Amino acid sequence: MELTLKKNILLGVTGGIAAYKSAELIRLLVKAGAEVRVVMTPSAREFVQPMTYQALSGHRVYTEIFDAEADSAMDHIELARWADLVVIAPASANFIAKLRDGYADNLLLTLCLASQQPVAIAPAMNQQMYAKEATLENIRELGIRGIKVWGPAEGDQACGDVGPGRMLEPDGLLELILGYFSPGKLAGKQVLITAGPTHEAIDPVRYISNRSSGKMGYALAQAASEAGAEVTLVSGPVSILPPTSVRCVSVISALEMRDVVIERAPKADIFIACAAVSDYRVTNPATQKIKKKDTGIQLQLVPNPDIVSEVTELDNKPFTLGFAAETEDVERHAREKLTRKNLDMIAANRVGVEQSGFESDTNELIVLWPKGQQLLALKEKYEIAKQLIDLLADRYNAVE
Repeated sequence: MELTLKKNILLGVTGGIAAYKSAELIRLLVKAGAEVRVVMTPSAREFVQPMTYQALSGHRVYTEIFDAEADSAMDHIELARWADLVVIAPASANFIAKLRDGYADNLLLTLCLASQQPVAIAPAMNQQMYAKEATLENIRELGIRGIKVWGPAEGDQACGDVGPGRMLEPDGLLELILGYFSPGKLAGKQVLITAGPTHEAIDPVRYISNRSSGKMGYALAQAASEAGAEVTLVSGPVSILPPTSVRCVSVISALEMRDVVIERAPKADIFIACAAVSDYRVTNPATQKIKKKDTGIQLQLVPNPDIVSEVTELDNKPFTLGFAAETEDVERHAREKLTRKNLDMIAANRVGVEQSGFESDTNELIVLWPKGQQLLALKEKYEIAKQLIDLLADRYNAVE
């Protein structure tokens, strides 16, 4: 994306070790052409001194509601009016909770309440703090109110833990800020995405399923939302949290997923079938737990509906991207599936190998369409998702 950002960015910094990353974000914003003003909470000053941000932004840093040295034209109301976008990075759990409840006990909270411009938060906290229902509910509520939630990322944390809660890297935040001021390639489009496995009941405690983690589908939902789309994510049972910017519908079985998709597909512009839907289900699941016996048992299986084929047979079918998880002859099998299921595109990968496919944090895809193909080399799934959404948008806009 071209680095041209002639906008006024108000950067809020709250208390947390990720405050050191805010210095790099300021540098990138200024390099991109933005005017940056920095507001720090009192706890933020325990991690980084205001002089650091002042040197990088070229402007004094604001820290107090009542500041005798503040410029008369830049009190908290005028500063809020000055900004084209307010970005809080890092946004601590404490700040997020106060923002949700409408507190105004420091300059940054006051500015958020006074601003009529969009506000974005980049959460940053320990993974256990992020996973608490109170924090997740606060973030969900802010998203409902229109505050943009960027992140968090997953990975190693300063405390030694590993998991979600890391602030997005500065270059990623810059890309999101640039994207906010530039219409995304999927702006205004309705995108329907399936993700994760399905569980097909054997009895009340056992089921048939597969090793899909949902990570690829969830990453695609995030990337499509960042490209400007209105995203509905239909998810089978997974252990990860959906992006706060998308509408998530949870299902268990293939039949449940099929019903939701067929209801919503006619209104979608784009359908991305990323879920690993179980091919078969038990004909008559037991209503009570099947007791273990010394002899074997037999289960009668019947095929589940082919959700993708049903969608592509609709009179007003959406542009459809399918997925193919293969263990051999990946390209040949994917090309055959592309034709057989009347897909517009298909993304194929080799599963059962290290760093690719189910349960992995990375992936490599070969993307095929009727008259072309492109390899997306091994990267983190979120990075692959962004590349795939970009490629899909180009194909969709070319045939629209």
